[in-house]
Amino acid sequence: MKGPELFKVSMLTCALALAGCGGSDINLNVEGETVVAPSPTIPPTGGTDKVLAGVHSPSLSATVSAALGKDVTVQVLTGRITADTELTTDAFWALDGAVFVGDDNASSATLTVNPGAVVFGNSGKDYLVVSRGSKIEATGTKNDPIIMTSLQDVVGDTTASGQWGGVVLLGNAPSNKCPADGDCALQVEGVEAGAVFGGTNWEDNSGTLQYVVVKNAGYEVAPGDELNGVTFGGVGSQTTVDYLQVHNNSDDGVEFFGGAVNVKHLVLTSNDDDNVDWDNGYKGKMQFVYIEQDKNSTDANRAIEADNDGNNPSKDPKSQPIISNLTVVGNNFKGEDEAEGIYLREGTGLHLYNSVISGPSEMGECLEIEGIPEDSELTESETVINANNGIIKIENTVMACTNGENFKNPKDQDGNILLDLEPWFTAQTGNSVNDKAMIGVNGEPLSGSPLLEAGQDVNNTVDSFFDSVNYIGAFDGQNDWREGWAFGYGGGEVTAPAEVAGCPAGTQSITPIDGSTTTCEINGRITADLTLTAGNLYALDGAVFVGGDKESSATLTVEPGVTVYGRNGDDYLVISRDSKIVANGTQDNPISFTSSQDVLGEETFAGQWGGMVILGNAPSNKCPTDGSDCALKVEGVESSAVFGGTDTSDNSGTLRYVRVMNAGYEIAPGNELNGITFGGVGAGTTVEYLQVHQNADDGVEFFGGTVQAKYLVLTSIQDDSIDWDNGFQGKLQHVLVKQAADNSDANRGIEADNDGNSPDKTPRSNPTLSNVTIIGNNFKGEDEGEGIYFREGTGAQMYNIVVTGAQGMGECLELEGIPKDSVLTHSETVKNAQDGTIKFVSSVIACSENFKNPSDVDFNLSDWWSNVLGNKVAQSQENVVNGIFTTDATVATDVKAIDGFFDTTSHIGAVSEDNNWTAGWTVGLE
Repeated sequence: MKGPELFKVSMLTCALALAGCGGSDINLNVEGETVVAPSPTIPPTGGTDKVLAGVHSPSLSATVSAALGKDVTVQVLTGRITADTELTTDAFWALDGAVFVGDDNASSATLTVNPGAVVFGNSGKDYLVVSRGSKIEATGTKNDPIIMTSLQDVVGDTTASGQWGGVVLLGNAPSNKCPADGDCALQVEGVEAGAVFGGTNWEDNSGTLQYVVVKNAGYEVAPGDELNGVTFGGVGSQTTVDYLQVHNNSDDGVEFFGGAVNVKHLVLTSNDDDNVDWDNGYKGKMQFVYIEQDKNSTDANRAIEADNDGNNPSKDPKSQPIISNLTVVGNNFKGEDEAEGIYLREGTGLHLYNSVISGPSEMGECLEIEGIPEDSELTESETVINANNGIIKIENTVMACTNGENFKNPKDQDGNILLDLEPWFTAQTGNSVNDKAMIGVNGEPLSGSPLLEAGQDVNNTVDSFFDSVNYIGAFDGQNDWREGWAFGYGGGEVTAPAEVAGCPAGTQSITPIDGSTTTCEINGRITADLTLTAGNLYALDGAVFVGGDKESSATLTVEPGVTVYGRNGDDYLVISRDSKIVANGTQDNPISFTSSQDVLGEETFAGQWGGMVILGNAPSNKCPTDGSDCALKVEGVESSAVFGGTDTSDNSGTLRYVRVMNAGYEIAPGNELNGITFGGVGAGTTVEYLQVHQNADDGVEFFGGTVQAKYLVLTSIQDDSIDWDNGFQGKLQHVLVKQAADNSDANRGIEADNDGNSPDKTPRSNPTLSNVTIIGNNFKGEDEGEGIYFREGTGAQMYNIVVTGAQGMGECLELEGIPKDSVLTHSETVKNAQDGTIKFVSSVIACSENFKNPSDVDFNLSDWWSNVLGNKVAQSQENVVNGIFTTDATVATDVKAIDGFFDTTSHIGAVSEDNNWTAGWTVGLE
């Protein structure tokens, strides 16, 4: 064990110098007498006065502020906290000595630690104890983990293990050290007398540790009496421990003295002794545990050291934890001890599933089970008995130590082998021994690793506490749950350079693009709620995903006036299924998604960045019909971006007063990004006042789904302005399409499909549109500027429509007939027009070529339009619109009477001169 070093700053001296401040928040024990500790009123930066817990330390505040390059208030906590107390991010929190939360099952309190808070100690005597009956509620987030560390780490000095004490949680759950009768009060190791644990309540609740990083702790009070990173003494199963890291601890990472606390997402790195240690009847469960001994092969002992009771190995309740999805990466440390894998001894039980134990050439054994110690009076090994009768069980696990010593067999006092571990191990379900590299340097499985898809579903076979997975080890090879919060994986830093003011956590400050405005970069996958705050510019770096597919879901909130930009076609934004975007701009402060050229005032054109993709759980007729899950690959995006489902009311968030400009990118011919792609987006999504301007592919495309939109503007789109297919059944009103005024690239105002291979496929594309104006241009190229093309069996309910364009524009309306290379004998699209699945009501067209009749079908569009449906044909564009405003006097149908989603209007077309809803927030309509 390493003893603590001498440090530059004495926090005790700092604390004693603070007498005389006003206010109160915690109690201090002074010479056996409880007195009130002063607590000043501190004005946090940019906020109102707030009373903070503890005692203000001007000297520590000055030291930390100078080190971090920003104003930091440091509050000192000491003594015993006997009232509910909150540690906010308005200060850093220094521990002075042993800080207790509550008394033992008396004067109980809850210590709440807010996301992003920093707690630190300065010596091995500085540690935090949560007493029986009290709680700690330390709930961080992925972007704002709670950090508990040393003063040296805070101020940027050299860090080492043992620079402060650690964290101790004491509960009322059983231990087999408890007396058979009478109260249980077991003294915990490493802590002053009176810190006791134990009881009869397996479900006791000591609070929450979530997204918490504990670094540089551990202290040996006396030989064999030491502090772990986090000590769990009799902690019950109602306590929540999820996303916890202990890094660089001088004793064990975590130790469980009895109790039944459960743990998920545990990271243990560079600890000097054992990483996980349990004894005295521990019965908890763990899943997703990553243990990495120091990469430089410095101090280490066992990844897991597991005991029941040394004096009475068969003692009940017996230690019997269940662990699944453990990854151990050992090192080559040789010293008084050596680096090893798992050592089971003193009568412990263990059920281990879906795990991999690995290590380099000079590491000790991967697995050892204790035999009969030489100096023992025992005649048999209780641990070996447990292995023979299933109390120790290992399944779907790989031993992958490359040292030729995967196993160390248990022996009796005469050296006789009591159990040959390798055949015992390989005889159990799914186990193997493999000396080939299967995991990378950070413990993730390599591509094609046999660990992938080799696990069992422990949720189904063992206990519902466990998540259902099918892989071995802590990681699935795709999503690294350590990223962003754990130290060494993009999080857990205190002394990182100060963020430029205004960049929210979860983004990274970069050089201001315009030389002055705070610019924040967003990359990777966002798995915690993130708000893009106003006043900054935000750069997309590559494909930025919000959430995983129906997991790690998050909400991306974009404040009014924010600009988000991309720098090339590889930069785009994807909202995954079950995640949301809430982009709620205003008419005066619209939200812009655009290109870097636009931000810099340079020449803009289509295709300068990717675009936006929103993926939902609403139906598509491409979904399988056998009841299996639907996960359809969306075009233009990497393979993990899928959509589809059964929820017509699915909610992907809000787009209001949003402009998407200069986007669109063709990854490969026929595989491109639209301005906004709506893949299976449901009707619970809000889309209002949305513009796509100057996009290289379609403006908006709807792949199935039921999303509804009002006040939609599509300008200077180089392909189709609106495109739908595969069962789209949404509703659109107040839609303005205006092709480029300079007659540059354009195709159709609306291109609408159902399914090319099976035009009558259901659910059929059959949206309802009202108050649409399409103004075409005279572009002639491989395609040309046109109005509406219905094909591949689509339906459409069209009300109050205006389609027009300058002389020389392509046709206003076309229906697909029978394609030349088709095996079809009829046109499903024409059939839809004949039976009312396609209809136009209260609509007018005015083009130099109003209709293009369907090929190889006896169907006259002009007759159908005018005589069957009663719609109007006008002479020219000037007869129906003035600019974007409708001038035609056709009486509008009140579509609200048909469907309550729609507004009642006094005009056909999208915009009237007396209600110009495009004013103040759109571009390109001059």
